[in-house]
Amino acid sequence: MGSILTSLRNTVIASAILAVLVMGWLGQSGSFDSGLFVVWLFRWFHVVSGIMWIGLLYYFNFVQIPNMANIPDDQKPAIGKVIAPAALFWFRWAALSTIVTGLIVAHLNGYLVEALTFQDNQAIGLGMWLGAIMAYNVWFVIWPNQKRALGIVEADADTKAKSARTAMLFSRTNTLLSLPMLVSMTVAQNMFA
Repeated sequence: MGSILTSLRNTVIASAILAVLVMGWLGQSGSFDSGLFVVWLFRWFHVVSGIMWIGLLYYFNFVQIPNMANIPDDQKPAIGKVIAPAALFWFRWAALSTIVTGLIVAHLNGYLVEALTFQDNQAIGLGMWLGAIMAYNVWFVIWPNQKRALGIVEADADTKAKSARTAMLFSRTNTLLSLPMLVSMTVAQNMFA
């Protein structure tokens, strides 16, 4: 067990194997529908990606940003040069994966255009648009500004400070939008026909 849990790679592989076993156990009913399986699979990828994305958004806003002032200056490079870039990598790719898999789920379920144009399933449509705004913020505002703030690209001290503030404000914007987006996505599944 130690060899599984001491390696992230092995832990993820073991988790995937357990997920397949659970899927097999749950699917023992004998009525396997490959079309429904594909929809379920993309919905599962959508949820896993969304958990990673929003989890990292909340990590930045509830843990990293509020505690940076408490970290001694000599230790801050570990955050800025190692932890933040790694977290931002997973953050932006989880955002993209969440959007792409969500669009695929909507297409496979036949409501993509109707939801995006608010013709039908307005709750999902609103959630999709909020998610799209948030993903845009990640890729086109937060990430470019974080690259300057963290010194991944050259910038003077004033530009770094302004970029850090801009990234923080747009990250907070995404935090602000996250709960309405999640409500829109979940309410459509459970409250409206």
